[in-house]
Amino acid sequence: MIKSLEIIKEIAIASPSKILLLVIDGLGGLPNPETGKTELETARTPNLDKLAAGSICGLTDPISPGITPGSAPGHLALFGYDPVSCNIGRGVLEAVGIDFELLSGDVATRGNFCTVDEKGLITDRRAGRISNEKCAELCQLLDGQMIDKVSVLVRPVREHRLVAVFRGGGLVPEVSDSDPQQTGVAPKSVNALSPKADRLAGVANKFVAQAGETLAAHRPANMVLLRGFSGHPQFPTMSEIYQLKSAAIASYPMYRGLAKLIGMEILKTGATIEDEVKTLKQHYAGYDFFFLHIKGTDSAGEDGDFARKVKVLEQVDSILPELLGLKPDVVVVAGDHSTPALLKAHSWHPIPVLLYSRYCRPDRVTEFSESACISGGLGRFPATQIMPLAMANALKLTKFGA
Repeated sequence: MIKSLEIIKEIAIASPSKILLLVIDGLGGLPNPETGKTELETARTPNLDKLAAGSICGLTDPISPGITPGSAPGHLALFGYDPVSCNIGRGVLEAVGIDFELLSGDVATRGNFCTVDEKGLITDRRAGRISNEKCAELCQLLDGQMIDKVSVLVRPVREHRLVAVFRGGGLVPEVSDSDPQQTGVAPKSVNALSPKADRLAGVANKFVAQAGETLAAHRPANMVLLRGFSGHPQFPTMSEIYQLKSAAIASYPMYRGLAKLIGMEILKTGATIEDEVKTLKQHYAGYDFFFLHIKGTDSAGEDGDFARKVKVLEQVDSILPELLGLKPDVVVVAGDHSTPALLKAHSWHPIPVLLYSRYCRPDRVTEFSESACISGGLGRFPATQIMPLAMANALKLTKFGA
């Protein structure tokens, strides 16, 4: 176990106090060239601003300055796990998130249906975000292939996302992605990153080639991109480390999968923010830690839709009084990474965070934004330190040492 988690495990205690971790995915942004304001600075967020005025604020780095985090490392850091030593492949997260039962030796990978042109170059990495129904239909066409005595099981996730699970002996997940994560280029070959991974690389490349043939007539979803090949990891759970009875409320499978891997109970919820708030209210008495995930900000940022990201932020602000009405002892509002609409992608920029409790020392920040939080009392710090701060403010940590 990571040294810092060993310390927390030694001093953590169970108590009735409740912690709410509200994660606004892709929260951070960059200024709109026309206004000089980020999405968060543009959004009308009176409730977040009021909460920030009574909180202590700052900026976080999920991994380290200058490093752009994926969704899994960004969330692991928020939960207090070292995102480098505890890195989890995207494939396993997606598989666990849709309750796919992985067997010993399975290798899972996350897939995107994408669009390629007549030259084989990617024009849309997300195939126009096809419907869930279309995704399920296309997955049926790809499912059940047997390639070199390896079966390939394909399952729909949501919109353009799918999971491919490779099942057969001697599969090692140390292979590269086929997804170049940019348009205007061809999908990459899957390459072995160690000699033992040659078999999986060969099977994966054959699967991609066959998928291209099968999907040729199904534009815009006429090819697949694969990334995050991985096997099932073993980490200490939230309850083992923090003595918490924790629950996750997330509409997207990947985030449910991550929460499940670290021992959270996954609460069934609907697709909207309002559905998630309703789920929180229904189960509030049963847990002392809630992870509440908001996805729409990240999706809007990745699509380069500044206005839509602003709208989602305002929607989050509008439900904040309902959350605070439950009277959690500690509230943390944070993001797993920045997704500026200007870049249409995750970025390395630090993320605003606020921590509210009756025991915090409020700073002089009066609005929740990048430019305001940079002068907050928490300063700029690693995201892995959020959970110890939340635990301390919930009076869930005893003294360390004599």
